Amino acid sequence: MPVCNKYNIDMAIHPDDPAWPVFGLPRIIISKENILKMMKMVDNPHNGVTFCTGSYGTNRKNDLCDMIRNLKGRIHFAHIRNLKFNSDTDFQEAAHLSSDGSFDMYKIVEALYETGFDGVIRPDHGRMIWGEKAMPGYGLYDRALGAAYINGLWEAISKSHDRSNVTLYR
Repeated sequence: MPVCNKYNIDMAIHPDDPAWPVFGLPRIIISKENILKMMKMVDNPHNGVTFCTGSYGTNRKNDLCDMIRNLKGRIHFAHIRNLKFNSDTDFQEAAHLSSDGSFDMYKIVEALYETGFDGVIRPDHGRMIWGEKAMPGYGLYDRALGAAYINGLWEAISKSHDRSNVTLYR
C-alpha cells in the first residue's frame, strides 16, 4: 500500500468465480462479509474491489446493490453482466438486459452511480451471436451491445438524478 499511496495506484481484487468450492478448494472472495473483512484488514482506499456482478452474483445470497453501497469508495473497476439461473448452482451467462437474466441491471448501475463510482465499467463476457466465431464467453458483438446498454442506463440514471456535472463516455 505504501507504493499505491505514493503513486496513487488502486488495487482491485476480483472475486472468486463461481462462489462455491471447485475441486474441493474453498473460495474466499465470495460474499459481502468476506470482502468487507478484507477491506478492513488493509483499511486503505487504494485497497479495493473489482465488482463483478457475475462472480458475486453466483452466490444467490448476495444482494449486489447492498454490496455496492457497502463498498462505497472501494470499487475501482466494475464488470457488469447478467446471469440466468435454472437452480442455485446452474446458471448461464445471459444478455445484459435485465429481462434476459436474473439481475436488475438498472438497480445495479444505479447503485454504482449513487455511490459516486467513477471508475471503469465494462460489460463482462458475451455470447456468440450473429454467426460470430470467437473464444467462448468473449463475443465481441454481444459485449458491444452490453456496453451500449450500460451507457444508456448510466445516461438515464444521471438524468433522473439531475447531476449536471456527469459526462458520459463518448
